[in-house]
Amino acid sequence: MSDQEDLVVKKEYKSIENIDENDEDPDDVDLKDGGKIDSLKALGPFIASKENSRNTVYLSDVPDICKDKPCMLGVDEAGRGPVLGPMVYGISYCPLESNKALEDLGCADSKQLTEGKRDIIFNDINTKEYATSCVGWAVEIISPNTISTSMYRRSKCSLNEVSMDSAMGLIQQAIDAGVNIAEVYVDTVGPPEKYQEKLLKRFPNFKITVAKKADSTYPIVSAASICAKVTRDHALKVWSFPEGLVIKDNEFGSGYPGDPVTRRFLTEYIDLVFGFPRLVRFSWSTAENALADKAYDMEFDEPDSEKPKYAGTKLTKFFKGTTKSGEEIREECRFFKQRHLENVMEF
Repeated sequence: MSDQEDLVVKKEYKSIENIDENDEDPDDVDLKDGGKIDSLKALGPFIASKENSRNTVYLSDVPDICKDKPCMLGVDEAGRGPVLGPMVYGISYCPLESNKALEDLGCADSKQLTEGKRDIIFNDINTKEYATSCVGWAVEIISPNTISTSMYRRSKCSLNEVSMDSAMGLIQQAIDAGVNIAEVYVDTVGPPEKYQEKLLKRFPNFKITVAKKADSTYPIVSAASICAKVTRDHALKVWSFPEGLVIKDNEFGSGYPGDPVTRRFLTEYIDLVFGFPRLVRFSWSTAENALADKAYDMEFDEPDSEKPKYAGTKLTKFFKGTTKSGEEIREECRFFKQRHLENVMEF
């Protein structure tokens, strides 16, 4: 990005900040229709109104043109690697003929854009007429609690499975909302071929492309990436700690295991009995190692392993048995045994 472009981005971002400061307080934003996100400033209050131990799904209004015209749909995620905070999956869709709108928005890989530029694009997607008339989006905020319990439960569910289930769920919700999907572009998790095969089995009528770095190749995936990244950033900014902690978002760093600020957070905010606050993905090895070094060792009473004692004869007692040679073992009847009687085969 050139210095001139960077200056333009800063001016635009400053204007968004000014709107937020001069208009109503974020807590007073009216989230209509059960919580409608129609601008950047509505995003934070919407997320803050949800229970952060559970997953949250949001679908934007579907433009009428997307119900009539064949559409392309992009899928991407944000926050897959961090040890802190949610992972967010996002989709974006628009008619095949609406590439110009994506270009005008400036969609590019969200990781290559500054936070300010991502916020501006997200705000434009929800406020500019040329975008709202043909571009729709949806996100699923997957809580750290869901991620950890999925990986720890008896029938384990890997992060790849969680990711694929979220992506397919969002695609299905777009279908249910009436989006006329023709083509799907996905930024892969794991081997692209296996992921594409799985998607084709679920959605055989679509042209599906799964590729590495799809967010930097296909603008529609870039739009999904921006929606996911901006949603995750704001989820961290408005995160509330039910544990009663008062922590600013910049006090736990980026959330990535290699970030020294994040490592310090994991070291300082450990409850020696209960472990980490809900923000932490406790199934990550970074979190496990931090707990192993500082938390108390816990012991749990095992249930009584003694087998129950039966008053009567066991049912298996009545089944025949055999010796190793195949000879049948049969206990003598008590009536004959008490009278010293035996069976005689030969005289």
